[in-house]
Amino acid sequence: MKAAIIGLFAFSSFLIFAAVLQLLLLSDRKLNKRLNRYLQVNDKKKLSRRGFNLMVQLQLYKMTVRDKVLTKKKGERLELMLARAGLALHPEEYVLFQWIAAALAGGLLYLLSGSGVLFLAGAAGGYGMPRWYVRKKERERLNAFNDGLQDMITTVIGSLRAGFSFAQALKTVVQESENPIRDEMEQVLKEMQYGSTMEDALHHLKERMPSDDLDLMIQSILIQRQIGGNLATILETIVQTIRDRNKIQRQIRTLTAQGRMSGMVIGLLPVVLAFLLYLIEPSYIGSLFRHPVGRMMLGAGAVSGTIGFVLVRKLTRIEV
Repeated sequence: MKAAIIGLFAFSSFLIFAAVLQLLLLSDRKLNKRLNRYLQVNDKKKLSRRGFNLMVQLQLYKMTVRDKVLTKKKGERLELMLARAGLALHPEEYVLFQWIAAALAGGLLYLLSGSGVLFLAGAAGGYGMPRWYVRKKERERLNAFNDGLQDMITTVIGSLRAGFSFAQALKTVVQESENPIRDEMEQVLKEMQYGSTMEDALHHLKERMPSDDLDLMIQSILIQRQIGGNLATILETIVQTIRDRNKIQRQIRTLTAQGRMSGMVIGLLPVVLAFLLYLIEPSYIGSLFRHPVGRMMLGAGAVSGTIGFVLVRKLTRIEV
């Protein structure tokens, strides 16, 4: 009976989370798609009264979160983080996801164990899951951008040698490249068309894409615009520098792979073992949380494990 209740709760939680995710993504479509859906343009499928009320209620929740929870500085920081990850979410929607994930994860662990400690641990883990996912998408997008940066600069060089201006070269990049380079270069062109200077547009690009290779390219372009010179020749030198740096970085990652794996094991093994022992025999490991000596041992172990993990990360992270 208990297993059936847990399964029903997990399935219901998944459906609720999927429904909220779909509604949030639908709210971020372009203006013409919104008009076609909600104003019934071109005799398309009408939105039901229940769906419309749910959408309005969700928008009210988002406004409440934006006005009462998010400060201007925090909202700008979250907006930049979501833009770097390439996710079509607003800061208030991201905060709602954190609350929903915390409630679902904490409730699921509480049903499995009946422990308030695991409820708090699950809520904390669920609250951090959206941030982990966004950071993961941000790293993947930045790596994809860095992987295509050499081809992008090569395309710019070819366009400049053909007699195009820098803006026309960026248009060529948009036509021939793939995401995320295409989206970022298209955003740069839009900012320039809307009245921003090239310098401001490139600085905004650097904020969205914190890449050292991109920063090297942008600084070279800005210096060339001030003092003159052959931009194509400068970019060729940058391409060769980026190629050599990437080669060295790949060699370093290969040589430090064992050390990085050791750091992950040092950091995760005690936590995983303690969690498994608590699920198998709570009374066996429960004294660590109840007895003063056990709490001291847990504190010392946490501090030692953290120090070891940080030291291994420092030793295996080599900047090029």
